[in-house]
This record gives sequence, C-alpha cells and structure tokens, in this order.
Amino acid sequence: MKNNTNFVRINRIYYTIKFNMHTMRKINLRPLAIIALAAVMLSSCASLQKMKKNASLINFKTTPEIPETHAGKVDLAIDGKFPAKYFAKKAIMVATPVLKYEGGEKAFESVTLQGEKVDANNKVITLANGGSFAYKDAVPYAEAMRLSNLELRITASQGKKSVDFVPIQLAKGVIATPTLVVNYPTPIIGVTRGKNTSGKYDPNMDVFQRVVPDEYSADIKYLINKADIRKEELTKEEIARLNEYNKAAASDPRKKIRSMEVSSYASPDGTLDLNTKLAEKRQDASSKFLTKELKKAEVEAEFKTKFTPEDWDGFKELMGKSNIQDKELILRVLSMYTDPEVREREIKNLSAAFTSVASEILPQLRRSKFTTSIDLIGKTDEEIAALADSDPSKLNPAELLYAATLTKDNNKKLAIYNSFMKQFPDDWRGFNNAGMILVKQQKFADAKSLFEKAEKLNNNEPIIKNNLGVCALKEGDLAKAEMLFGAASGAGDAVNNNLGILSIIKGDYAKAVKYFNDSDSPNTGLAKILAGDNNGALKSLENCTWEGCYMKEYFKGVVGARTAKENLMYESLEKAIKMKPELKKTAATDMEFAKYFNEARFKELVK
Repeated sequence: MKNNTNFVRINRIYYTIKFNMHTMRKINLRPLAIIALAAVMLSSCASLQKMKKNASLINFKTTPEIPETHAGKVDLAIDGKFPAKYFAKKAIMVATPVLKYEGGEKAFESVTLQGEKVDANNKVITLANGGSFAYKDAVPYAEAMRLSNLELRITASQGKKSVDFVPIQLAKGVIATPTLVVNYPTPIIGVTRGKNTSGKYDPNMDVFQRVVPDEYSADIKYLINKADIRKEELTKEEIARLNEYNKAAASDPRKKIRSMEVSSYASPDGTLDLNTKLAEKRQDASSKFLTKELKKAEVEAEFKTKFTPEDWDGFKELMGKSNIQDKELILRVLSMYTDPEVREREIKNLSAAFTSVASEILPQLRRSKFTTSIDLIGKTDEEIAALADSDPSKLNPAELLYAATLTKDNNKKLAIYNSFMKQFPDDWRGFNNAGMILVKQQKFADAKSLFEKAEKLNNNEPIIKNNLGVCALKEGDLAKAEMLFGAASGAGDAVNNNLGILSIIKGDYAKAVKYFNDSDSPNTGLAKILAGDNNGALKSLENCTWEGCYMKEYFKGVVGARTAKENLMYESLEKAIKMKPELKKTAATDMEFAKYFNEARFKELVK
C-alpha cells in the first residue's frame, strides 16, 4: 500500500513538471522586459524628482551679490556647492543663468554637471561627497537690465527622462554706475604755438599780442684812434632808415617809443686808458648827432648812452663768424685769459692771424650803435570784432583767430572760422577750430570731416589727432580713439581727460584715476568711486568747479549710498534732480540706491 502511494506521488510530480514545461513554451517574455524597463525608468524619474525637490539644498553664491556692468558687459560669477547624497550617479544637470528684464531676457552660457557614472567630460559631482563648481561669464549690457531678475534655470536628465526645476532666484538688478560717465571728450583749439616760461612749445598758448615789441639798429664806424663822425657815415642808408623809423614811431598812434640807446665802443687794441678815453669821446659825438637828428625830425624822446672801452664780446662774436686762420686758437686765448693786456699780447704773437684780425675784425668794433625800441600797438577788441564781422580780409591770421575768442556765440565763432578757411585755405587751424565748434554743437560727423581736412594740411599735429580721437570715441570706436589719443601726446591736459573717459568705458578704473589726476571734472570722482576710493571720490567731487554740474551731485549721492551716509545721499540727489529732473528716472532704477527704494522719502524724491 505504501509503495502504491509513492508511485502516485511520483506520477503527479512528473505530470506537473511536464505540464509546466509545456505551458512555459507558450508564454511571451516581451511583457516581462517592458515591466523591467518601466521599473528602471520609474527609478530614474524618482531620482530626478528627488533632485528637483531638494534643489534648495544646493548653495549658490553670486559675486558680487548684485551683478555689475563693466566695459559694456554684465559680469557674472557663480559658486555652487552640492551636498552629499544629492546628485544621482547617472544624472546630468544643465544650469543656465538668465537675466529677465522688461521687454526681454538674456541668457548667459550654460554650465553642465554630471554624476559619477555618466560617461562624459563635464564637471563631476559625486553622490557620496557632493561637490562644487565655479562659473564666470558676461553678456552685453542693455539699459533695461538696470531693473532685472537674475534666475538660474536648471534641467536634470537621466537617459531619455528630464525634469525642469523651478527657477532659482539669484540676484536682483544690475549696478550700472560706469555707464554714467560724462562722455564729453575735450577738443582742442588750434592756435599759433608759443613758448611757455620753460622754453617749451605750449599748444594751448595763444601768442596773439595786441602790443608787439620791435626795434631798429644802425651803426656808424670810426677810424682807428678817431672819434669824429665822417660825412660818409652820416649819409649811409641805414642811418636814413633809422631817422625814418624814429619819425614814424613818434607820429603813428599805433606805435610807441619804448626806449632809445646809444652805445659806443673801442676795439680791443692799444692801451686800456687810451681806449676808455676814445670810447667816451665817441659817446659824446654820437649823442650830439642823435640829438640833432631827433630835433630835425621833431621827435621828442630821451635816450640813454653808454660806452665800452674794449669790446671783447663783439670781438668774440665776429671771430666766431669769420674764416680767419687760427680762429680757434684765438678763441682759446679769449677763454684762457681775462686780462685784456694779456689777451692782446697773445693775439699779436700770432702775427699771421693778427694781420687778418686787424683788417677784418677790429675796424667793425670801432663804432657807435643806435637802437630804437618801440611797441607796435594792434587793433582794439572792438575794431577786431567789427572787422571780423564786416571785412575779415583786413585781419591777419592771428587777429582773425583772436576775433573768435571775443564772442561766446558759437554760431558767430563758426562764421569767423569759416572766413578763416576761405582766407587762409592752407592753414589747418581754420578747419580744426570750426570742427571744434561743431563738436560743441554735438555735430560729430560734420566735425570729423573738417578735422580730416586739417589733418591733410598738417598730418603730424597732435591737436588734430586729439580731435579726431574725440570723434572716434563718440562713435564707439575705442581702439581707434586710443590710438589717436596716443598720437596726441603732448597736446595738453585735454588728452589725459579724454584718455580718462576712455579708461572708464573700458573698465580700467585705476588707469582712469591716474589720467584724471587732480582734474576738476566730475569724472575724476566717478573714477575713484569705481576704483573703491569713496573718500577720495567725495573730496574730488567737492573740489569740482563745474558750475551747475548735476552729475557731480549725483555721484556724491552714490558715495553717500555706498558709505551709508543717508543725509549726504538724499541732499545730493535732491540737488541733482533739481538741476536735471530727468535724473528721477535714473535714480529710480539705480541699484546703488536699491535698499532705499521702499523708503517714503526716496519714493517722494523720484516720483
């Protein structure tokens, strides 16, 4: 009985196994694969959703806290730190900073991060330890970005599945203080160059002189050891010209005799006592002659007299210009000895040379010299202004250039320079100065054309290079402007001012501070603000002498905000806005004042 039972059991097992095997042959395995894949996808989706849910655990830091614009771009630096157990091993994350502002948005470059089991070349963030990344980028600045939101848009993916995170707010607004630079580069007027007190040419020195000094000299010669004036000397042409010169100076209202002088000399040969008496006699004779001539011409003037017993200075001058043999040796004798008798003896010892000295040099030193110095008095301001308007052809170049300085009306100045261009078409100053007036009238294209004409007339003039640089800067061609300002070196302080403006625009604030130096431009204060020197900026702004300069006051307001001096901020902004009400809009969108936006006093100020 027991054996039968076992047989039945074995038989059941056999048929059960056989049935199952037969059944399995008919089962389709594809649904099982789909189920397995779905399980994997659900797992990855869960990982991405977890990352999205825990996004607040990621630490993002922007430097600076409020983005700033420099050199025409908004700079952005982000440091991100992920905690441990956050970043899925097979996940990829793409993060994109975006500036959103009224009317549009601007995306920075994206940064891509990956988990440790992703086969790619992105920054790896591990699951066990987390990780960090550093990011920098910049986008072109637009004015609407002053009030904006910086958000981070994140997309995480694993395989074909992706999840978009809720945008993360990183910062608000953009500080755009560098864009407030007073971009008014300085043109330079073209004048006749003159020398300053140090003897160097100063391009800003107008050498127009209403009173111009002038003089005329004439000599009469004497025979050796004689003091009487010979007839042939009295009738020389130069003596006749002297008399006419003196007469004209006395009768012409535009001439004034400043001084007259008679200087008499003896040549350095013979004894000193003899030469002293001889020079004194010649002085008496020449003085009597001049007195007589002045009386004849009805010229009332006093004159000074002097005599020189031995004219060694004249001797040295004539020797230097001569071709006499042993000239250098004779000049060396003069430098070696100061005693006149020793000098004369040593020169006479050079017998061959002294023969030429006696015939060529000494006779010219036996003389009396008459010198009349006068002032040539030019036209009055009224006369110059009237002629510039009615008949500019009667004015010389210096007078016509001066005429333009007698009016504050830029249209009249331009008319005068137009006359100058017609009258003196080969003189670069007319084209340059007309262009300068057009710059003041904000007509930069027309000014540039005139500066280019001036450059053709004088290609190496630094003043013209500066003025062409002004036009290039206003056109936004920074590289060309920098090149032209470099070529304008030595043309004056205006060039440094222009280079300072250029440096602010390029974002080089330390260099701008150096260029402005102690300039009283409000840009000097701005450059120091941007360089981080708030105290120095305030001092420069307070020393600024630009009357009615609203940007001077506005920049003081910025210093007040940066240094938490609220009274300074409000008082300065109120002055600036009173001078230029349009600054309300600027202040209302200026992130320098962001922490005051909700204060009642600020709202009232900018409404």
